Amino acid sequence: MFSTPALLVIAHGSRDPRHAATVHALTRRARALRPGLRVETAFLDFNTPSVGQALSALYLSGVREVVALPLLLTRAFHAKSDIPAALAESTSRLPGLSVRVADVLGPSPLLLGALERRLTEAGLTPADRSTTAVVLASAGSTDPEAIAVIAETAREWRHTGWCAVRPAFASAALPRTEDAVRALRAEGFERVAVAPYVIAPGRLPDRIAAGAEAAGADVLADVLGAAPELATLLLRRYDAAAAAPARLPALTA
Repeated sequence: MFSTPALLVIAHGSRDPRHAATVHALTRRARALRPGLRVETAFLDFNTPSVGQALSALYLSGVREVVALPLLLTRAFHAKSDIPAALAESTSRLPGLSVRVADVLGPSPLLLGALERRLTEAGLTPADRSTTAVVLASAGSTDPEAIAVIAETAREWRHTGWCAVRPAFASAALPRTEDAVRALRAEGFERVAVAPYVIAPGRLPDRIAAGAEAAGADVLADVLGAAPELATLLLRRYDAAAAAPARLPALTA
């Protein structure tokens, strides 16, 4: 039996092989930051192992306590429905397995730090803040709570010195990335940067990049990926959930 809960990072999954490769790179970085902590990865769709497969493997190896961490930036449908359902199915068939569910990653100052890192890597400097407008481009959601969180994140980021920060969405909500870039141009901002607020490459991040290019954005940052800030955030979410009271066997949010 293991003395500390294992960490199971649950990603969405994608047909794009870059997605799983990026998720695994992020979990490897978290594992390196916390030697001795068992960190595993599962996917909701397209990739393996599934949540059920990953939990079964942990259980067969002697693990009885798990912190499940949704690799999501907002609490939308996957966090509210898909992940709890998958975890409930596993706890119902694995006697004595206790699963605590960690908070989603956002919002967090560490995510803003990762966005800053990617913009710096794309060529912007601190001196560019006061003359650069930024489009915070997320995947999008039909969940009003998730959309509100993205909008609030944009407002908070604006207070760090960028002359404007506007949210945009690759699907399910408006405006699209290209429309946000063009709107900022129309308002007179000379330099417009697009910062993808997504974790891993895939169809929607590609749509963000295409929109940035079509609208003539000056700077396009990379996805958040395996940024060190994200790896640190995974462990902070894990620590908070692991410290919560456990009921055995149980699925606690």
